[in-house]
Amino acid sequence: MMLVAAAMMAATSLQAQTERSDEFRAKYELKEVVVMSRHNIRSPLTSGGAAYMRVTPYEWFKWTSPSSQLSQRGGVLETEMGQFFRKWIVSTGLLPDNYRPVDDEVLFYANSRQRTFATAKYFSAGFLPYANVEIQHKYDEDIMDPVFKPQFTKMNDQYRQQIIAEMNAMHGGPQAWMQSVQPILTQVEEIIDMAHSPAAQNDTTHFWYNDTQFKIEKGDEPRMTGGYTLANSVADALVLQCYESESMAAFGHELTEEQWRAVCGIKEVYDGLLFTTHSAAVNLAYPLVSRIREELHHDGRKFTFLCGHDSNLASISAALYLNLPKTDHALEVRTPIGSKLVFEKWSNGSEDYVAINLVYPKYTQMHVRKLLSLEEPPMVQPVTIEGLTANSDGLYRLADLDARMAGAMAEYDAIEDVTTAVPAATRTATTGEGHLYTLSGTPANASTRGVVIKNGKKKIN
Repeated sequence: MMLVAAAMMAATSLQAQTERSDEFRAKYELKEVVVMSRHNIRSPLTSGGAAYMRVTPYEWFKWTSPSSQLSQRGGVLETEMGQFFRKWIVSTGLLPDNYRPVDDEVLFYANSRQRTFATAKYFSAGFLPYANVEIQHKYDEDIMDPVFKPQFTKMNDQYRQQIIAEMNAMHGGPQAWMQSVQPILTQVEEIIDMAHSPAAQNDTTHFWYNDTQFKIEKGDEPRMTGGYTLANSVADALVLQCYESESMAAFGHELTEEQWRAVCGIKEVYDGLLFTTHSAAVNLAYPLVSRIREELHHDGRKFTFLCGHDSNLASISAALYLNLPKTDHALEVRTPIGSKLVFEKWSNGSEDYVAINLVYPKYTQMHVRKLLSLEEPPMVQPVTIEGLTANSDGLYRLADLDARMAGAMAEYDAIEDVTTAVPAATRTATTGEGHLYTLSGTPANASTRGVVIKNGKKKIN
């Protein structure tokens, strides 16, 4: 009975997020929605002779798109998500059905990567099927737009050390956090039969991380080098294969939801260390925090769709101290594929408020391509704001969120951008030794045969 009651409470909470009560609607009017979206399912970021392909004797799923691009299933799923948002927005009265945008009421703006542009295009087809929506993007295909690229645009040695200190404070430090996923790393080695892979002949039979280094430099994203990058690539490809193949099995190994979430935990360590320290995030997310703030105050704007990457959702949340919920019915723990950080702007006639939700499809809905609707919604989980108090209706004052955004932007402005004193060759935060190592990250030398990594680049000895 307690389990049934808990399920009913969860269902009621979900319903409240997607279909507000009559009492709520009598008090508030929805004025605007800003969506910060992660792209939908893509093929792995590298293909052909990629490292993730060499560590297993098995044949990977035949991807329906070139390397790093949106898959066919990803396009279908994003169209369905757009249809759901259409039904929801129409039900709120914000836009009429079969709406055709006028003036600047609607904006679609995507990173120039194919997977992000295509995600926005498919979403718009489901959301506004009676309109040929222009997807704004600033660069040629697959050139990163600086607005969406989580890069450092200011740097100094003291600031770098602050970022490193925050990394070391997360989950006991990089080594401890990586050590915590050792059991699933060992299981993944068995799942992909790493011991009998092409890489095992002269490169590696295990995942290693004792040589991990972090590169934190102006003009670039935060980067990790060393053996753990291979584990991250393999975990990424496994999860994408799970989505694309409609199977919870990986090379004949049937995995439970919790085991898949553990595999995604490998990626969470990688992304968490790089993109979720607050000091780094106020720099990495500055352009998007600024843009979202601008959109929430844009006169006449009713709907904004920004499309980028999981690193964007993670860094925005870390910069603003947004508490992303631990997901349910998803494989990724924080920012599932195709997920959306949704800012709803409500007004009671005298003051503006905001609700923030994380919206994403259940993995079961993705597998069967379930049509989404108000009766069959995706997951909608509330996002809380650390240090701010919501009112009795679960809404935050927009003025308070605006002050939080202004504060994050002021932190960025305060970063002194000076020439760093550390020589370029040593601008890393190390957790191990050595700049020459095998595919797995084990130390190598000039006589090591096969694939080795030198200063972050792959070469053949």
